[in-house]
Amino acid sequence: MDPTDSRRSAAGTVAGPPRGILRLSHVDVSVTDLDLSTAYYTQVMGMEVTARTGDAVYLRCWDEEDHHSLRLRYAPRVGMDLMSFKVHHADDLADLEQRVSRYGFPVERVSAGESVGQGESIRFSTPSGHVMELVADVEKVGARPRSRIEAGGLEPFPRDHIGPPRMDHTLVTAEEVGEATQFYRDVLGFRITEQLLDGNGHQVGTWMERSHTPHDLAVVKGPNGGLHHFAFWLDDWDEVRDAADVLAHHGIQVDVGPTRHGITRGSTIYFFDPLGTRNEVFTGGYRPDPDFPTLTWTGDNAGRAIFYYEGELNDRFMKVHT
Repeated sequence: MDPTDSRRSAAGTVAGPPRGILRLSHVDVSVTDLDLSTAYYTQVMGMEVTARTGDAVYLRCWDEEDHHSLRLRYAPRVGMDLMSFKVHHADDLADLEQRVSRYGFPVERVSAGESVGQGESIRFSTPSGHVMELVADVEKVGARPRSRIEAGGLEPFPRDHIGPPRMDHTLVTAEEVGEATQFYRDVLGFRITEQLLDGNGHQVGTWMERSHTPHDLAVVKGPNGGLHHFAFWLDDWDEVRDAADVLAHHGIQVDVGPTRHGITRGSTIYFFDPLGTRNEVFTGGYRPDPDFPTLTWTGDNAGRAIFYYEGELNDRFMKVHT
């Protein structure tokens, strides 16, 4: 995007006092073929490139105001670099830095402008082995309209790409789900909406929110540092069905779906980008108000918890991660 584009405006934060984490900001992944990955996320997913550097491409969805929600970086291996969450107010950074430091993890301050499209941020490792970033000021580039008015009427976007309006959530893996969840909950202020327990009552999956959606971040049993998927929001079931047609048209490998979750009650399709990173399109769910209780599922109904219609999990879904 041309840096002189008139849609751009100064970076800003949410008005009011510090309130902690607002929502997912962006997911940064490394790829072994930057051109191929960029082609997939623009031509199949329908994202827009907002910036390029020597080794990275920054993308956003059509209804996102912030600079980017996905960064692709060239590297010798495919993996997850970090997950970034936006906070309400700049003062939240100092408060959360103290909380993380007291827990025992060193915190790195990243100066404004050091990361493309954003102001000062903090970075730290988590008990699940992930690098996490918190940022307040993100450059605003302005959402672009989903459709445009032409002389002949409303011309919708073509359906040769999916065109999600925004990034929704990410799901990561951890060897000790309970320990990771305690950190995200007690230190960073996430709230557990749903959990999956094994036969001994230990957490093997937790779904947590900050934006009053079913989940902004989820953790499931697996290797530390793993990325199970990141998800794009779609507006309704018809959009999910149309996404399935787009995936079939482009020959994209589908993992599971279209189907529905028990946990979160969302409708979904899981599929893989060309380099093997799992994506999801997701819609539905519920609004977890502040008094919403944590919903608990147990191992004997894990299949229906994850895939409500099928009632069972496939081996690939459980074991394959980035």
